[in-house]
Amino acid sequence: MKLTDVIRRPLITEKTSIMREQDGRTIVFQVAAHANKTEIKRAVEKLLGSKVGRVRTAIVHGKIKRQGRFAGQRSDWKKAYVTLREGERMPEIFEGA
Repeated sequence: MKLTDVIRRPLITEKTSIMREQDGRTIVFQVAAHANKTEIKRAVEKLLGSKVGRVRTAIVHGKIKRQGRFAGQRSDWKKAYVTLREGERMPEIFEGA
């Protein structure tokens, strides 16, 4: 599996921005649903060039949405909280976000 298949996109939300400001080492990504922690760690280290301290994952369950009398469900997806090692700098692409 390619590294870009493991990491889908970074999550830039109010919550993740506050986390990044508080400790300066946590980045949150949307990842493939079948990716495990070692694959996520390897992909982040190769793509960003920073050493990873730890990875926490969470599965986000899709909401049930209605359109009139019809109900459907959004897909479940997975996110990863990646904490960089002590002394590692935040990659430049996340500095302004």
